[in-house]
Amino acid sequence: MEAIRSRQNELIKRFVALRSDARARQEAGEYVCAGGTLLREAVASGAEVTCVLAAGDIPGQPVRLVTPEILKAVSPLQDSSGPVFTVRMRPIPPGEALCRVIVLENVQDPGNVGTVLRTADAFGMDLVVLCGACADPYNPKTVRASMGAVFRQSVVKTDVDGLDGALRGLPLYGAALAPGGTDVRALPAGPLAVAIGNEGQGLTAPLLEKCAGTCRIPMQPRAESLNAGVAAALVMWEMVRERI
Repeated sequence: MEAIRSRQNELIKRFVALRSDARARQEAGEYVCAGGTLLREAVASGAEVTCVLAAGDIPGQPVRLVTPEILKAVSPLQDSSGPVFTVRMRPIPPGEALCRVIVLENVQDPGNVGTVLRTADAFGMDLVVLCGACADPYNPKTVRASMGAVFRQSVVKTDVDGLDGALRGLPLYGAALAPGGTDVRALPAGPLAVAIGNEGQGLTAPLLEKCAGTCRIPMQPRAESLNAGVAAALVMWEMVRERI
């Protein structure tokens, strides 16, 4: 098979669109990843790899050959030698019972969102809900930060109005520094969702109105807040430590 050499090739333009445009990703139901390690992780996780671009053959993978220049042009990584590939977004089984859910509201840093996906996968969260203006979970930076967890972790995007439907009746607590909140180490046993806000503003008033209560992470009085990814990790650990 002759290698693709033109950036005007329709397949190449599609890869570029999926790499750079969140709307294109949502419409296609696919996203772009790069690197041999991530490709092996996707295959091992059972993710549906839909197309692989590479400058040479890859054992066990059907490959569309491209020149090194084209590979560099489509890759989300700098100085990438490939491969670059697309993956189908992981579907969420309808009606699946939920037990442990972490909610992020307006967490805009892709690194933080990717870290939360990675931690949620490690601690067995049933679902990560991204509410409001969160970073796209399929942004290449988020995908890299997730270290392959995006292939396994169920994630859904919604707004505050759609939160009740996403949680399917789970009681919701909001992590906040407000006085009177439950110590995170004393969260109720049983099925539960906990929401984490961004570091600057915390959780919004409309979301807090949906909460059965608030919880707080004990820390020194001089500390204003924790990084959202760190806060989410501590909360998730407390949600599951009795089961691990």
